[in-house]
Amino acid sequence: MVRVRLVWRQESSRPEVAGALMDALANAVAALREGGIVLHPTEAVWGLACAADNQAAVARVYALKQRPQGKGLIVIANTFETLRPLLGRVAGDRMRAALATWPGPHTWVFPVSADCPPWLAGDRGSIAVRVSAHALTRSLCAAFGGALVSTSANRSGDPPPRSLGEVEPLLREGVTVTLDGDTDGLDRPTPIRNVLTGDFFRD
Repeated sequence: MVRVRLVWRQESSRPEVAGALMDALANAVAALREGGIVLHPTEAVWGLACAADNQAAVARVYALKQRPQGKGLIVIANTFETLRPLLGRVAGDRMRAALATWPGPHTWVFPVSADCPPWLAGDRGSIAVRVSAHALTRSLCAAFGGALVSTSANRSGDPPPRSLGEVEPLLREGVTVTLDGDTDGLDRPTPIRNVLTGDFFRD
């Protein structure tokens, strides 16, 4: 596949560069719809994104990370409504606890719905989801119009990259498009919590 380098920075909201940003997102979305992988900044680290409903694309992300498929991956969107069909029912107070943190750098593990594709559920019958507040990530999700898998851009067991320069060169060769921008500067990856109990899997 053709690999295209796309550039985004915080100043991309200026009118004179808005058109270039839209072109960059359009190229990234085209890659996602064709089963490609997008390398992009997130709240704290660089991530690999692909279409969550594309089993072959998700399998390529697992292979690129050398991650066991049963471990599951995080699924992101720019709205909760995009994620809702993947999620099982939870008590109202627990749902409100999750919704109160979104959009934001908080990942919650939900039981899956009957409609959730099995390749997203891992071995535990659950799914980790986040409504991102990262500007570029939200724009990518909105332009794509669906949920995306987004997982740190590192081999399984290695430290997640805090900058594009820290992404392993061989891993970068495996992506289709790079959206080169800024993270939100968080000092660690987003916390992951169990929506049923509030307990932390990762804080």
